[in-house]
Formats: sequence, structure tokens, C-alpha cells
Amino acid sequence: MVRMRAEKKGEKEKKMRKTEKGRIHIYCGDGKGKTTAAMGLAVRAAGRGKRVLISRFLKTEDSGEVPILREIPGIQVMPCKKSFGFTFQMSPEEKIQAGAYYTEQLKEACALTGEADLLILDEIFGVCQSGLVDHGLVDEFLAKKPEGLEVVLTGRGPWEEVLSQADYITEMKAVRHPFENGIGARKGIEY
Repeated sequence: MVRMRAEKKGEKEKKMRKTEKGRIHIYCGDGKGKTTAAMGLAVRAAGRGKRVLISRFLKTEDSGEVPILREIPGIQVMPCKKSFGFTFQMSPEEKIQAGAYYTEQLKEACALTGEADLLILDEIFGVCQSGLVDHGLVDEFLAKKPEGLEVVLTGRGPWEEVLSQADYITEMKAVRHPFENGIGARKGIEY
């Protein structure tokens, strides 16, 4: 009897995933907290049985949330296999390599959305604003995304087209940050 109720509940949740409209979220601005908010939403979604896919751009695997997120059932973090450093430090050849890598990463994440209820494209605005990825690919994906897929995009500098498609826009504003006093990024807090 209990198993039958659980199976019916599972079937009902699958059906809701297919019919419920997925929304588009933007976490942007010059303040700290864009990735933190996105990862919090990932944990919340997984806690409710949703399947989460996280694709991280411009970031290495050396970030405190990555190992623990990989342990949470329902969350898949796409590995960031290459690090190219800061875009302003890249040579023209490195920018070409980084652009090809991140474009392929975006395409791979978009191709896997059939397996997810929530897709997080962390720092996608950074790779687009730096010219490494054509933002038209993001616009096209959002226009054609699966109906029930929830999408989170983070970073600085979203463009007008992506803003017009968003259902949620949260801007993180820097009011005060220890960096202003010469304090660098701290392990477990900023990364």
C-alpha cells in the first residue's frame, strides 16, 4: 500500500515536471553572491527531488561547493577540465582555445537538458561578454528550451535580449567587500 502511494507520487511528480512551465532566472551584478544563490537553488531543487545540471564557466574545479554538490543525489556538476585564467591575461591563441572549449561546454550542457529539471549556467555572462562564446547561442537556447526546464544564468553584464526573456532578475550590488581593503579571496567563503 505504501509502495503504491510512493509510486503514484513519483508518477505525479514526473507528470508535473513535463507540464509545469520552467522559468528563467538571472543572478547578475558586481556584488558577491551570484554563484552562491544559484548553488543554494540547486540544493533546494535537489531536496525536492528535482534533477539539477550545473555547468560552470571561467571557474576551475577548485571551489568549495563542487565536491559537496557532487555528493548530493540529483545534482550533476559538469567538470571544468581546462583553466584558461583571466580573459584579460589570455593571448589571442588562448582566447581562441577558450572560446572553442566554452562553446562546446555550452552546447553539451544544452544537449543534456532532457535529463534535468534545473539547468545552471554559472558565469555564462562572463564568457559571452568577453567574446569567448556568442551570446546568440544562449538566446537561441532560451527561446527553444524544453517547456518544463528551469534555467539559471549568472555573471556580470547580461544583455538586453536575455534580460527580456527572464522571469526573475536579481542584481547583486557591491556595497562593501574586504577586497577593497586588500584582503584576497578566502577559501570556503569566496571560493
